[in-house]
Amino acid sequence: MSGSAHGDLQIGFMAGSGSRASIEALEAEPIDSLWVGGHIASRNPGPEALSGLVRLAALTNRVRIGTSVLLLPLYPPAIVAKQVADADCMSGGRVTLGVGVGGEYPQEFRACQVPVRERGARTDEAIPLLRALWSGQEISHSGRFYSMEDVKLHPAPIQAGGPPIVVAGRKPAAMRRAALLGNGWMPYLYSPRRYAESVKTITAIASEVGRELDGFEWFAFVFVNVNPDRQVARREAAGFLGGNYHQEFDAMLDSVAAVGTPSEVADRLGAFVEAGVRHFVFTPATRSDPTPIRAFLLEEVLPQVRASR
Repeated sequence: MSGSAHGDLQIGFMAGSGSRASIEALEAEPIDSLWVGGHIASRNPGPEALSGLVRLAALTNRVRIGTSVLLLPLYPPAIVAKQVADADCMSGGRVTLGVGVGGEYPQEFRACQVPVRERGARTDEAIPLLRALWSGQEISHSGRFYSMEDVKLHPAPIQAGGPPIVVAGRKPAAMRRAALLGNGWMPYLYSPRRYAESVKTITAIASEVGRELDGFEWFAFVFVNVNPDRQVARREAAGFLGGNYHQEFDAMLDSVAAVGTPSEVADRLGAFVEAGVRHFVFTPATRSDPTPIRAFLLEEVLPQVRASR
């Protein structure tokens, strides 16, 4: 899926495990997408990504829905292919599969009996295998990690060739995976400068192998907090990120988030757009009600960003 009611700059929010009412309220906003993430066994309690995706398919009618992200190496590819195909059919062809390799929580790799050191190679094998399984044809595959013979998953997804697969991550290996195998790139905890560098890297790698990036999508997962009092915004964001990642974030906010007054956040997001971002996925960085942050973003910040383009 592509395009937006707002031109070529698209806006999404993480929906998490919100209530039916909160998800319906989000979909009523002038946004383009809603996303769910998840882990199997992280330190922080939370949902699992595929179950969250199916829930979004059931509770939404209009917006694009996706995983941000599914930790692909933890799952058998046939299970992912089947559940995502069913979600695409249920949603009328609105699914995007965002994938990452994880690794920050080794215990979930132990729980799924997947060696952490194999996570990148498993993901590289699984991505083209997913697309083969989504063909609706009988396939056979013999690989280093996954083998199957005469397997047909149907019905196929509504989207021709299957849902877009967007690669998330931060490191060069993830950029290479996006350039060679992905339909898009979605880094997180990035500055605009680092995002611009990643665009150059991905474009160069694709060029080396003769791959045209027509239709390739440039996402950015951005933690955001907007408040007329910049100190309140910074304090809330630092507390939220520090609790999630178990480290001190106050000094890092200017490098890895968009935090401050409406004009400051508009300038920050404008820098991301200049760096190449065309689809933001926002997570309000607060442990309080995120509604005021979303309102500031939609009513004050984003109009400034779009007007400056």
